[in-house]
Amino acid sequence: MTNDLKRADIQMIQRILPHRYPFLLVDKVEEIDGTQSSVGYKNVTMNEPHFQGHFPGTPIMPGVTIVEAMAQTAGVMVGVALEQMDQEMLIYFMSIDNCKFRRKVVPGDVLRMDLKTLRGKAGGKIWKFSGIATVDGEMAAEAEFMAMLDLPKGAE
Repeated sequence: MTNDLKRADIQMIQRILPHRYPFLLVDKVEEIDGTQSSVGYKNVTMNEPHFQGHFPGTPIMPGVTIVEAMAQTAGVMVGVALEQMDQEMLIYFMSIDNCKFRRKVVPGDVLRMDLKTLRGKAGGKIWKFSGIATVDGEMAAEAEFMAMLDLPKGAE
């Protein structure tokens, strides 16, 4: 890690990612080390719409939304590193591998997502990441995933 770590608050995140409520699943990203690694946070609240049906009386954050939150964290990391603010960058899942869920994530939890880039570089469209999501130091999920960055013409 370098000493020049960057961060993104919710306003910066919205300048990078196209996602909006109810599908914006990362609240802040810190410790952004270029395109190498970052740490994202999601404050899990009962106000989220998926808790109405997953599951009534026993709200549990769906595993797919945990993986999506990790992917959004990776997108913010790359967006900050490549200065893609206000560039209408789109990111598409290509694959999800070695995905495991270890702990329930419930309202009141703070989901911490540690992301690392396994493959990808400035100007490249295909990226691969590994992510670990934890709550209070306990692993909730882990996955590797690939994504394609779709940058507007002239923004690459």
